[in-house]
Amino acid sequence: ARAAQSADLKAAFEKHRTETEGHVARLEKVFGVIGKKPAGKTCAAIMGITEEGAEIMEEYKGSPALDAGLLAAAQAVEHYEISRYGTLRTWAGEFGLNEAVTLLEATLKEEKATDEALTQLAESAVNVAAEAA
Repeated sequence: ARAAQSADLKAAFEKHRTETEGHVARLEKVFGVIGKKPAGKTCAAIMGITEEGAEIMEEYKGSPALDAGLLAAAQAVEHYEISRYGTLRTWAGEFGLNEAVTLLEATLKEEKATDEALTQLAESAVNVAAEAA
């Protein structure tokens, strides 16, 4: 969010950061449903996407293309999260963990909504500004 030049993109990143706090709370509840203690784990895939984002920030700093690159990296994260939450929701359903299904579905819907909002922002403003430059 700090690197974004577009006020709308900054706002979208900040909104999703707040939503992510809710995602963590839901995941903690899912762990409670399955009787396990939640523990953090580094994800190599997300670390790779984050590193790409850092490279974009360095390479395109001050350029109108910066926001387009940041948005693309953010959508890569969203797509990864959508695939994971979708899979977890399906598995929870197969095990009859209906409360977990509901919790994971709520997060999945938010991730999809964020992806759609980012697409709209890209198509209506961010990519347009990058192309114009």
